[in-house]
Amino acid sequence: MPRNVEIKARVENLEDLKKRAIQLSKDEGIHIQQEDTFFNVPNGRLKLRQYKGRKSVLVQYNRSDQEGPKLSDFKLVDVEDDQNMKSALSSALGILGVVKKDRLLIMCGQTRIHLDQVEGLGHFMELEVVLRDDQTVEEGQRIAEGIMKDLDIQQTSLIDCAYMDLILKDKESEH
Repeated sequence: MPRNVEIKARVENLEDLKKRAIQLSKDEGIHIQQEDTFFNVPNGRLKLRQYKGRKSVLVQYNRSDQEGPKLSDFKLVDVEDDQNMKSALSSALGILGVVKKDRLLIMCGQTRIHLDQVEGLGHFMELEVVLRDDQTVEEGQRIAEGIMKDLDIQQTSLIDCAYMDLILKDKESEH
């Protein structure tokens, strides 16, 4: 099963961070528009990720909510008919919520640097260190923390949950 170590943080100045990430990685990045529909499930998380201009994918993952580096185990399934898949999963499980984002994906070695503009939430940075089978979580954490330092991401900017959780917290505070 694929694994990665992930760090997520709020970002004040996305353009400044973009310049640092490109300089660090020597990669200009790829712009991606995506919409994640999360479904109600008893274990882990399940989302249908729909891309603009690309094939959709169903993602099931397990990840603890904690600040700083965290391990994520995930499964990916390519989806040919995303509208019918979304309809079937919605009917069977119900929709927890939807996250829409514009993402710049920058590759830095085995790390995916995501610079995200999330609808209704603001700007974020996400590091995903994709672990090789022979790598420990601790190695992934060291890599993530090193990149975090290189990008000048402060500990106080880290968030301990998914975008979906932030959206749900915002909805709760409205009521």
